[in-house]
Amino acid sequence: MSVQLKKKKVAILMYHSISDHATPKFMQFTVSPALFADHMAYLHQHAYTPITVTQYVHALSQGGDASSALPERPVVLTFDDGFADFFTEAMPVLKQFNFTATLYVATAFVNSTSLWLQREKEMMRPMVTWEQLAEISALGIECGSHGHRHLQLDTLPSPVVQEEIVYSKLLLEQHVVGNVSSFAYPFGYYTAGARRQVQDAGYSSACAVKHAMSSETTDPFSLFRLLVKADTSVNALAALLNGHSSSVVTTIYLRTRTPVWQLARRASASMRHYLPGGQPAQ
Repeated sequence: MSVQLKKKKVAILMYHSISDHATPKFMQFTVSPALFADHMAYLHQHAYTPITVTQYVHALSQGGDASSALPERPVVLTFDDGFADFFTEAMPVLKQFNFTATLYVATAFVNSTSLWLQREKEMMRPMVTWEQLAEISALGIECGSHGHRHLQLDTLPSPVVQEEIVYSKLLLEQHVVGNVSSFAYPFGYYTAGARRQVQDAGYSSACAVKHAMSSETTDPFSLFRLLVKADTSVNALAALLNGHSSSVVTTIYLRTRTPVWQLARRASASMRHYLPGGQPAQ
């Protein structure tokens, strides 16, 4: 059974690493394999139907046409960065329930480790390989771009932003099945210019954060997502799915989007230089 899109809000959940181990500064971005399995079991038990970001945006583009309606209880599962534990921990659970998802990959770190997580002391967290990405894609998981070097796009000059957006798409399309249609802004940061560059590069959607439900009125190049954290219990997940997100998390996110914080981050970013392949130079 399906329903029309009108006034329908959909949760786009944002996971990162599925792991039992993390440094204190990165812990909030991990969900244990056991808890992740409980999350997926909850979705299955309550008749949610996961769809990809591109499937969701395609449905939105059809307006109120009943022939393009969403499932009765849709949910979008996204995973940022491209950690190897998506392949080893998340994939088996998704396959168990016949769920699909969208994996956003920072392409500079494929076949390597999470070198951009220097401040979190997580530079050695394994990332997926190109071979694993090909298998992931062949199994029906959407592979999208998370930029090339996982940089804060709102702090960078336009030519660098362009390279991050275009080159990552090119690399992914050399290794995965089909076109790469979706982008996720690293850290959730972007500008109007970056949004236009994503659209001009041939993507059909882009995910931000914003900690809110998405709907038919949401900009497809600034989709809202809900962060799933280490302490997101099954009950907390149910609350997210029903539109009850954390006001504290929302406040923190909005604060980092203010001009003052943007200038501070831009100053910090200008002092960092990157070697080929995305590794920060010391």
